[in-house]
Amino acid sequence: MAKSRKIIDVADSHAVRLMQHLVVPTFVIDPKRRVVIWNRACERLTGVAASEVIGTSRHWQAFYETRRPCLADLVALDRPEQLPEYYSEYAARGHNGLGFSAENWCVMPKLGSQLYLAIDAGPIHDEAGQLIAVVETLRDLTDQKRAEMALKELATKDGLTGLSNRRSFDQMLLGEWARAQHTQKPLALLFVDVDHFKLFNDRHGHQKGDECLRAVAGVVSRHAVRPLDLASRYGGEEFALILPEMDCDTACKVAEEIRCAVTALQIAHGAAGAGDHVTLSVGVASHIPGGADGGPDRLLGAADEALYVAKRLGRNRVICAERMLAEFAALGQEPATVPASVRRKSA
Repeated sequence: MAKSRKIIDVADSHAVRLMQHLVVPTFVIDPKRRVVIWNRACERLTGVAASEVIGTSRHWQAFYETRRPCLADLVALDRPEQLPEYYSEYAARGHNGLGFSAENWCVMPKLGSQLYLAIDAGPIHDEAGQLIAVVETLRDLTDQKRAEMALKELATKDGLTGLSNRRSFDQMLLGEWARAQHTQKPLALLFVDVDHFKLFNDRHGHQKGDECLRAVAGVVSRHAVRPLDLASRYGGEEFALILPEMDCDTACKVAEEIRCAVTALQIAHGAAGAGDHVTLSVGVASHIPGGADGGPDRLLGAADEALYVAKRLGRNRVICAERMLAEFAALGQEPATVPASVRRKSA
């Protein structure tokens, strides 16, 4: 029996030494979630010395500023249901035995910089099936994650203005339309068009045209103030603004603020028939989706038609789809001068 115990002790000591020299950052906690091993690679990754955490349950301080469980803690507690609460990417490889995998951003207080870590944590059991330790290993994926985020931003951003691009707009509109169908709250859409932009380019050149678009984009983006608002460049000189949970009256106020803000920029135009300064035409629509509406084409068509009317009525104005007939009547024009279907846009 003594010989058997000695063999186990020797094996344990070899395992500890091996773990200490692993190039993979690794730490081990006991069933009471106290650190028993914190290897040199883990010291280098976190900036936390083993002497600061061995024998304590303060290993979380190496990764986070406020107390929360690490992945090894969730394995020790056998709580796979808490993975979504703490990790953006995760997988439970098996209940009570095979451990968890996860990825997330860690603030790394000792380093003063964030790292994106891939984490694996697995239990070690004795012959009787009792938990004796949990091993957590870490991989630094920060460079890969940042490259992935940069590629994603390139795929979703307009290169000239920095606003969301058409692809992002289409995806967001479909998602917000579905949400509005569920909540039965209005979804507003603005189409913003720079008046006589071709004449502006012809007179001032494409470089000035790009500067003009960036200035207008800055105004539009400043009015996407809530978390779910989305400002995008729809194409050419046209911009779009998705405003969830907003009725037509409120959306028209936002549109008028945008129009006035661009006018206040006093961007010189001067082309024949265009006026002295750059102006905007804005079409506004808001709708609560019904069960028979299908996709958001109705909302797109209404905002597009309102923009068309704003241009037909002389530009430099905001037209709401709900009030187009009244606008024509006020100007003594027949609604029939607007085609029944002018929809250029679809989801």
